[in-house]
Amino acid sequence: MLKDVIESVLPLVQKPARYTGGELNSVVKNKDNVDIRFAFCFPDTYEIGMSHLGMKILYSLINSKDNYWCERVFAPDTDMEEIMREKDIPLFALESRDALKDFDVVGFTLQYELSYTNVLNMLNLAKIPLRSKDRGNSLDIPIIVAGGPCVCNPEPLADFIDAFQIGEGEEMMLEFLELLEKAKKENKSRQEFLEEAAKIEGIYVPSLYQVSYNEDGTIASVTATNGAPERVNKRVVADLDSIFYPEKFVVPFVEVVHDRVVHEIFRGCIRGCRFCQAGFWYRPIREKCVETISKQSKRLACTSGYDELSLCSLSTSDYTKITELLEELLGWTIPDKINVSLPSLRIDNFSDELKEKLALVRRSGLTFAAEAGTQRLRDVINKNISEEEILSTCRKAFVGGWTAVKLYFMIGLPTETDDDVIGINQLSQKVVNEFYNNPDKPKGKGCTVSAGVSSFVPKPCTPFQWAPMDTKEELKRKQQLLLESCTTKKITFRFHDTELTFLEGVFARGDRKLCDVIEAAYNNGCTFDSWDDKINLQGWYDAFEKCGIDTAFYTNRERSYEEILPWDHINSGISKSFLMRENEKAKKAETTKHCRQQCAGCGSNKLNGGKCDALSENMV
Repeated sequence: MLKDVIESVLPLVQKPARYTGGELNSVVKNKDNVDIRFAFCFPDTYEIGMSHLGMKILYSLINSKDNYWCERVFAPDTDMEEIMREKDIPLFALESRDALKDFDVVGFTLQYELSYTNVLNMLNLAKIPLRSKDRGNSLDIPIIVAGGPCVCNPEPLADFIDAFQIGEGEEMMLEFLELLEKAKKENKSRQEFLEEAAKIEGIYVPSLYQVSYNEDGTIASVTATNGAPERVNKRVVADLDSIFYPEKFVVPFVEVVHDRVVHEIFRGCIRGCRFCQAGFWYRPIREKCVETISKQSKRLACTSGYDELSLCSLSTSDYTKITELLEELLGWTIPDKINVSLPSLRIDNFSDELKEKLALVRRSGLTFAAEAGTQRLRDVINKNISEEEILSTCRKAFVGGWTAVKLYFMIGLPTETDDDVIGINQLSQKVVNEFYNNPDKPKGKGCTVSAGVSSFVPKPCTPFQWAPMDTKEELKRKQQLLLESCTTKKITFRFHDTELTFLEGVFARGDRKLCDVIEAAYNNGCTFDSWDDKINLQGWYDAFEKCGIDTAFYTNRERSYEEILPWDHINSGISKSFLMRENEKAKKAETTKHCRQQCAGCGSNKLNGGKCDALSENMV
């Protein structure tokens, strides 16, 4: 039996607990009493996938239905994959250790573009045909679905995925599975099911859309067929207080990246940073109430045994009742010795009151996203923070006893000059100076400033989606310029690999022609492309050459407003006219007020019946 074979090989691999299942709060059902089996696949290792909040939510949601069973699947590491291929072990789910081909649905979450070859590898290990067209017209082969933030541009994977779930899945997922359950009972064909599924708001079936091209390689048209909508609306959950949230998290046997209770306190972002895809994609703003957050967090802490609670959002300190929330949480977390962490703090929202509340929890380093080193460039990207606000915030933190600060920056931003790059180092040095200028600084302790410097990729659904990327050579030159301009050991720089940025840019901005490239790269041995020690760059270069793809077409050219973009038939809710206005303002270094100060008319609330929690009587 397959289970016995799996058991026999586990002692031969590193971290066998990645593949055993059986963790606290994992769900095992009698498959004879189940109508729909769902394999939730994370195309990376167990430690990364088990940190993902979306998987935790949908795993519990699907399993809340007595006749549905959701199981977890992760990409096996290279040692396990080698044994699986040698022993002819198909990819299996952790809870039952059944092969994926025995499931009704195989679903992938796409969190980053460099996981795409792992999707193909997992399908291959599962012995499921890679391309949708090769899976026949029966529902006996699992339906392959995908969701997550990368599906704002699903086209590079369009030939491999039967249906994409665009937007938030809590309601859409159950509607999709209920339709599949009905289709199987009525003995419908695969094609009949997919045509019906395309009528569910948020479901995109790429095989129902025909793409034609101009002679210059740009898209001429995207045409919907068989009753599919011309544009697919992103699905939005209206009320976070009433929507499903887990009472239990699966507790892993091995340490994972984020090993703690995670609670999402609101979705969306009021700030409108022009480079930030997540900030626009997750709009409109929707907040949970304090009572709901506290009640659900306490329940999760009790059922999991974790001693840390992380409040999750794109900008935690923008939660309107953050101080009230901390008071409520600290009322039970301090007696229970549970640490509360607040990632994603905004520099201009780090108030004295918030600092006092944070002083009651276990102290760690503070992280702030300054993004750019000069005020001009911060205005271009609409960061809406001044240098004085940055320094004042760090000053408050140092007075409060903090000694370590992490700053996040980007290079390669639109209109960037060398002075802007050097400004990153100059601003970091000013932060160091704030520490040593503090008369009450702790004796015998120094200050450390860690500057993480990533490379800008113009992402879909942002005001910069038409902008060109810097070349790899230019990004490397700017990294070297930054290092050479640094004169202190108090500042350490961490750079993102420019080769990985280049691949990310191609697939973030690409079209269906890249399906052939991904498959060719996979056949060249490319997997785990986001891992520095596993990336096979030559395999990718050979794949682009074989498929006749000029990568500069996707990365290094500016696109006109008239061009049909590969993702234009996906409606994120953000109007194109708004994105154009913001792009033009960026060219003039003009800022836009954040959503609670003045509505800029992005249009996202139309997908939520006109409701947005940023629009309130508290606007100033």
